[in-house]
Amino acid sequence: MQKFTDLPVESRPRERLKEYGQSALANHELLAILLRTGTRDQNVLQLSLQVFSHFDDLYMLKNASLEELMEIPGIGKAKAVELLAAIELGKRMSHTPIVKEGAVTSSQYIGQILLDELKDLQQEHVVALFLNTKNEIIKKETIFKGSLNSSVAHPREIFKAAIKCSSARLIIAHNHPSGNPEPSDADLSFTQRMSEAGRLIGIELLDHFIIGDDSYISLKELGAL
Repeated sequence: MQKFTDLPVESRPRERLKEYGQSALANHELLAILLRTGTRDQNVLQLSLQVFSHFDDLYMLKNASLEELMEIPGIGKAKAVELLAAIELGKRMSHTPIVKEGAVTSSQYIGQILLDELKDLQQEHVVALFLNTKNEIIKKETIFKGSLNSSVAHPREIFKAAIKCSSARLIIAHNHPSGNPEPSDADLSFTQRMSEAGRLIGIELLDHFIIGDDSYISLKELGAL
């Protein structure tokens, strides 16, 4: 038997996942990470291959019982229980829909919501609303919290979050703790950078709201987008 420690580091599942991401791993490599250890007679990769040889396909493994898993040499009760827990969690995750927080129907509608949320904050906050193709909000996230007068925002971080939740469009907003929602030159420049980055990536920036004490400004309505 080839010992697991004899394998080149770059061939070990954990290291491959860290280097290339989980989607690059074969089924038996993913299973090896869950199993963690092999037996005296076979390393963990060999044990994971044996599990897959016991079942015809992933569907059969998905529906395996505790007793069926324990029929495999090297899979005791502890490993079988852990596998069943991982399988069940995967099932639940696959059936979990994206939580939608309503649809954006107009600038006035979303502007009022953002005004109510951001107007009393003493620090500058940058908030992003991530939308699907139907303009339904699939996620809302505070991207940055800044000092009293400024926040450090970068399009890269905002679009990274948008890509992560498969957003088709986005709306950004930030408050002016001074209470005056008039856009600064920096606000206008940042909006243009966001718009240009969105066009390149394929995620449209629908609007940028600036929130004051009792009013807001939509840069879309202002013609700055």
